[in-house]
Amino acid sequence: MKTTSQSYKIKLGIFVTLGIAILFLIIFFIGTNQNLFSSKFKIYTNFRNVSGLQVGGQVRFSGISVGTIENIVIINDSTVNVEAVMDKDIKKFIKVDSKASITSEGVIGSKLLTISQGSTKLPEVKDGATIRSFEPVEFDAILGSIKVTAENAEIITNELAVLFNNINNGQGTIGKLMNDKEMAKDLDKTMENLRKSSKGLNENMEAAKDNFLLRGYFKKKEKEKEKALEEEQKAKEKAQKEKEKQEKEAKRQAEKAKK
Repeated sequence: MKTTSQSYKIKLGIFVTLGIAILFLIIFFIGTNQNLFSSKFKIYTNFRNVSGLQVGGQVRFSGISVGTIENIVIINDSTVNVEAVMDKDIKKFIKVDSKASITSEGVIGSKLLTISQGSTKLPEVKDGATIRSFEPVEFDAILGSIKVTAENAEIITNELAVLFNNINNGQGTIGKLMNDKEMAKDLDKTMENLRKSSKGLNENMEAAKDNFLLRGYFKKKEKEKEKALEEEQKAKEKAQKEKEKQEKEAKRQAEKAKK
């Protein structure tokens, strides 16, 4: 009986010890996840609407979980104050112009507080400071915008369908133009007349050059054109000579430097 009692006590002691060890491990893992065992600092930010952000939610910086939401307090009818606790090692990366925003983990996941990177030239944020924020975009507002866009697209599609149907049936100016053979012929004739008129204008201009009244004007224009070409050619020759002169001078300086 005594042996049995002693064995029972040993088993009970081992069981209790294992239970306490498991409890400590659980506390350790939870504390590590919630940054309970590291040096921490706090920052605050304000929103009009926190969009479902909850105490205990994650705080992320550059996509990394760096802290948790410690408290959410309604200040007044237009301001909700959010208190975030983070690892003090992150403090040097968060600048005074960093901003907080509320995002979702996935499309319909839990809400997160995201802190943006600030300017590297500005000082780091102080413990207990309040940083600026971006108001979150509500999912209902996004759905409403998508709905309006879809309705507008439907209206445009219907109007295009009516337009093409009218064209196919020969209704409207475009429909008549595309389906009326006589109008198409008239349009071809008009284009042909324009081509002939353009050709005739060119012929008239050539004839005008031989007219003694206008001959002087055209000769003057030709001389001006020739003069411009000559000046351009002279400028090119001058630039070429200058380039050759510089190359010779550079070569002479190089040979002088070698000696």
